[in-house]
Amino acid sequence: MKIKVELFGASREFSKDNLIEFEIKNNSTIKNIRDKMIIYLDQNFNGNKDFKKIVENSVFCTENNNIVSDNYKITKNQKIAIIPPIGGG
Repeated sequence: MKIKVELFGASREFSKDNLIEFEIKNNSTIKNIRDKMIIYLDQNFNGNKDFKKIVENSVFCTENNNIVSDNYKITKNQKIAIIPPIGGG
């Protein structure tokens, strides 16, 4: 299954396309997406600690603009957005 993570705010620096696409297992969670993003950052940005903090401190929302917790299960191909904190908080 494929998931597209739309990048907003400071996370836009993660890709020139303003999104990252991942292959995930059915019923993966937002926590799994966070983990995949950390691996992506390790591979593409030499483990940039500031970028990792962005992923760790951001919220995610669904295509319907609902904020979701780390245990939210993804059951279909869809877009998820990462919304970093603004102004450091």
